[in-house]
Amino acid sequence: MRPLWRGAITFGLISIPVRLYSAVENKSLKFHLLHEKDGGRIKYQRTCGKCGEEVTWDDIIKGYEYSKDHYVTFTQEEMAALDVDSIKAVDVVSFVPLERVDPIYFDKSYYVAPESSGLKAYRLLADALQAEGQVGVAKVTLREREHLATIRLKDGVFVLETMHWPDEIRTPSFEELDKRVDVRDNEVKMARQLIQQLSDDFRPEQFEDEYRTRLQELAEKKVDGQEITVSAETEEEGPAEVVDLMEALKASVAQAKERRGANSKGGDSNRQAVSAS
Repeated sequence: MRPLWRGAITFGLISIPVRLYSAVENKSLKFHLLHEKDGGRIKYQRTCGKCGEEVTWDDIIKGYEYSKDHYVTFTQEEMAALDVDSIKAVDVVSFVPLERVDPIYFDKSYYVAPESSGLKAYRLLADALQAEGQVGVAKVTLREREHLATIRLKDGVFVLETMHWPDEIRTPSFEELDKRVDVRDNEVKMARQLIQQLSDDFRPEQFEDEYRTRLQELAEKKVDGQEITVSAETEEEGPAEVVDLMEALKASVAQAKERRGANSKGGDSNRQAVSAS
């Protein structure tokens, strides 16, 4: 992997030279826009809105619009010279328990690897964070934008999660939630039973992107020249309206118990097979 950023983790007077790597890989199928008539790729050109000329990246500068059609421009040197600690450092300002951070703030994940000169300090911070069970709250500037972030330990490697700023989180306002509805105690009890039946450890490996899998299979069939038939019923149907909430809850609990029983029997059979072998 190629590093996206080089800098340091700083907290107190400690500075740990590190490299930043993307922690996730987008595996969704990528589509291009084509001209239906001849299959040609649709291209986007960078053109000037004033003179209409096509421009190259070398001709482009950044401008901030302070009023309609009025800009102040910045050079790369001016932006790099900004006096902000987070430009070249993951500046850790405090440590908090992870459960105190609302997931709504999280944005993107990155791996943070040490430079060889910073390995001892990296391990020191890792051991201390693990012992305290906390994460660092930091500020870091990536791609000309400062981010709030957390830094935590996962399998011996630091993970940096950039976060949204508090003023970027919209205040929820939905008229439907202002309406009063009567929720009976027995309905809550049944809903809790359903939650208990479906409660499990988080095992992400048991899930897969079914849409991507089906789309990949369809693409492979088309590549092989297979004829694809599509049902005439293409109109999307909305979710069925719940007529009797209590009956739906009872049926869901019964279904969950049945599935859990089947999974339990399957697990017992596997254990017996292992014992027999």
